[in-house]
Amino acid sequence: WQEAIIGAEISGVRLQEVLADVCDVVRKGQLLARYNEDSLGVDLARLDASVAEAQAHLAKAKADVSRADRLEAVEAMSRQMIESYRTQAAVAEAQLASARAQREAQALKLRYARILAPDDGVISTRSATVGAVSTLGVELFRLVRRGRLEWRAEVPGEAMARLAPGLAVELRTLDGTTVAGTLRQLSPTIDPKTRSGIAYVDVPSGRKLAAGMY
Repeated sequence: WQEAIIGAEISGVRLQEVLADVCDVVRKGQLLARYNEDSLGVDLARLDASVAEAQAHLAKAKADVSRADRLEAVEAMSRQMIESYRTQAAVAEAQLASARAQREAQALKLRYARILAPDDGVISTRSATVGAVSTLGVELFRLVRRGRLEWRAEVPGEAMARLAPGLAVELRTLDGTTVAGTLRQLSPTIDPKTRSGIAYVDVPSGRKLAAGMY
């Protein structure tokens, strides 16, 4: 029916553990593989410190502005100095926002170090190898979503009008087994070269059927 491609969303990190293999039935959110999180965790801790430092700078800058505002009321400080304090507070606020954004980006990388199943299904291929260094976007697994199979039958165009969603369908496998299915939908167009359309038939899994079978 649908085959989900599960890829790496971080780069430059070693794959530490692979927990799923071909034919494994997995659940949505299940851990399939894990990259080394040590260096990512260290970088996150460093950025936590940067956020704390930026917060301290902002607190000091706001205190300076508050003091300048009080002195402005009694005309005890020049206008230029007061504006300087306000500018420093604005810069400190921007620096805190930047530090927080970098911290969130690193936290996201740390979450991406854990490869999770995007849906229930069956692992159809596995490219993940322990020790491999990640490349952004490289394929690690393929997942037959929900273990659901679909037969895409080519039907002569003149026969399409006699079909309708919900019809019962019988398939015969190579070993002579008959499998019952249900017509889910029909393609809205006819191929002008083959003069055929496609009938999409839902078929049950676990009946000696596999994706790609004739």
